[in-house]
Amino acid sequence: NLYNNSNNTMFASLRSFSRVATSASTVFSRSSGVRLASPLSRCFHLSTPSFSDQQSEEKQYSEKVESLVSEISSMTLLEVADLVDCLKTRLNISDMPIASVGVAAPVAEEQQAAVEEKTEFEVKLVKYDDSSKIKVIKEVRNVLPDLKLAEAKKLVESLPKSIKLDIPKEDAEKIKEQLEKVGGVVEII
Repeated sequence: NLYNNSNNTMFASLRSFSRVATSASTVFSRSSGVRLASPLSRCFHLSTPSFSDQQSEEKQYSEKVESLVSEISSMTLLEVADLVDCLKTRLNISDMPIASVGVAAPVAEEQQAAVEEKTEFEVKLVKYDDSSKIKVIKEVRNVLPDLKLAEAKKLVESLPKSIKLDIPKEDAEKIKEQLEKVGGVVEII
């Protein structure tokens, strides 16, 4: 069991190393205009070879690549982990999140639910009954005590206008109720 855990950890480090090398080749390709083949995926055989790969001849690698592979395969697990960290740092590559297919769907649902659950609301005065203009102005001043009478009048006369922004739903409902009592038409957004 210890052997299996050690192998799993080593393969995870090699996969991470492969991602770093792939990212490095992408950065190199973009900056130099030279397109590189996937650098280490075939060296380490981390993925299952396809049928066409089994039929074709085995690819010949340069001496430099072969020596790197030999050197890396002789390293301990801690040394490979240090190598991966060093490459990430030197090539300025951040970790890529890995999620299995079964985990991705619930995460997407949770993110969508988080977007749908709105916690901050906006109270917007849309219109008012002409006969209750003065009452609406007074109530706007009650809701926004820092406004002077002239400012409250100007706000009410230039509808539709937002009265309060980024407030909890309970507060928005209270303000809506107060303004509708005096003849205002209010929307909560």
